[in-house]
Amino acid sequence: MPRTARKVDELAEEGEHMTDALGTVLTVAEEQGTVTWSDVSDDISSGEWGRLIEKGLLVDAGGDGFVLDDPDGVRDALDDADPADSGDDDLSWTIYDKIAALTVVGMFAGYAFSSVRSQIGGVIDLLLGPLREFLPFYLVIMVLAILTGVFSTFLQDNLMNTDVMGDYQEKSKELKERRKKAKERGDDEELERIQEEQMEMMSENLGVFKAQFRPMVWIMTLTIPVFLWMYYVVRDHTVEAALDPVIIMPLVGEISGWQVGVFGPFQAWLLWYFICSLGFTQILRKAMNVQTSPTS
Repeated sequence: MPRTARKVDELAEEGEHMTDALGTVLTVAEEQGTVTWSDVSDDISSGEWGRLIEKGLLVDAGGDGFVLDDPDGVRDALDDADPADSGDDDLSWTIYDKIAALTVVGMFAGYAFSSVRSQIGGVIDLLLGPLREFLPFYLVIMVLAILTGVFSTFLQDNLMNTDVMGDYQEKSKELKERRKKAKERGDDEELERIQEEQMEMMSENLGVFKAQFRPMVWIMTLTIPVFLWMYYVVRDHTVEAALDPVIIMPLVGEISGWQVGVFGPFQAWLLWYFICSLGFTQILRKAMNVQTSPTS
């Protein structure tokens, strides 16, 4: 009984859809004695059916379908279960997310059109221009790298949903194990169910992608204007930037100007920004214990 209750509670943590599926199977099993996939396929998904078998709540009745391992225990546990809220809201984008995405797309035009770059760069220069009056350009880039690093780390910590990716990876692993066992048994019916679950997971994959991409959209609302401003200063407004003292870069040596190509298309200012950004961002992630991938 306690073992059954624990299994039902674990299903309840996955959401109300799992307790509803279990309740549907319980009703059919009590009416007919056994239950098959065809009996409940109109009411529950193949993924939910597979989870009930995987949890051991549904056991094979010797070729005559399935039976509940402990129907009384399941019924009592369902009465006491407190299903978790569905996580679908975490995957959906709010109106603000969509506005941010459209803003980012619009700002990308600044890389292609000098007029857009000049307008955005000129506005940002009202804020960052005074910084160039007090600091050499390489320190300005370093300060901006730190600011964007703090901003991106904070957003990843608050918006990145690693649980969604972790659940998806765990589900994929479970399906592979079930598929392997079904092949060993020669269970064609189970293989068909697994195929349906894999098709459902392909649609879930879009939701996972949206969940992972959401913080990146907000990060780009700051990083793109910063990049456009640096591009504006170096390429379109070069007087002060060109006069700023150059530095000696790791693996590159002394550079003669910020527009000098150092690694292929990478100009000096861009490489210096990436060096500063990667270094400070890693330090911030460690300090804030930010997870950007699911933990095992």
